[in-house]
Amino acid sequence: MNSRTLILARIRRALTDVPPDEQPGRTPVPRAYLRTHGTHTAAQAADLLAANLSDYRAHVHRTTVAALPATIADLLAARGARTLIAPAGIPAAWLPGTVERVPDTADLTAADLDTVDSVVTGCAVAIAETGTLILDAAPDQGRRRITLVPDHHICLVRVPDQIVESVSQALERLDPARPQTWISGPSATSDIELERVEGVHGPRTLDVVLVAP
Repeated sequence: MNSRTLILARIRRALTDVPPDEQPGRTPVPRAYLRTHGTHTAAQAADLLAANLSDYRAHVHRTTVAALPATIADLLAARGARTLIAPAGIPAAWLPGTVERVPDTADLTAADLDTVDSVVTGCAVAIAETGTLILDAAPDQGRRRITLVPDHHICLVRVPDQIVESVSQALERLDPARPQTWISGPSATSDIELERVEGVHGPRTLDVVLVAP
């Protein structure tokens, strides 16, 4: 018996009590688990998100919409960035004229993106309890590839609109048909000696900007 046959047999055994005409969604699934672990104000949720992102070695910054262009310019200057890629949904007025904006086109290869210094995107939602940013390829986030190859990612989070407390609350906001990237800190891994290496599966540096009105 091969693995495929074994797995399918287990699935059939697990479904023996299900009527053959039952369709997904007909039987309610009890969801008695806690949706959040405590009650937070919008300000407290933002603080919790910032604390958990920092634990993951992301750099957290706070600014306003009016001061956002200056904040982005400072972050790019600190990295010495000369080129950046930003999806179409990121207004040009937010980006400094001293840095070349590389258009996000489908013909850009991974090798092309590897020569880009930084990427600036928005996000779909941010989870305070886990310090997680979720991108879903909306116009201000672009394709998954542009957030995985460049070494520096600046992610903009609107406060308080895009911050939720828990994973359950985040899932309610997401369209399961859209591609999703879940980010908790800069990319990192450890070898058998527990030596941490950053920048393996994505950006080595993650700057998260919490943008208040």
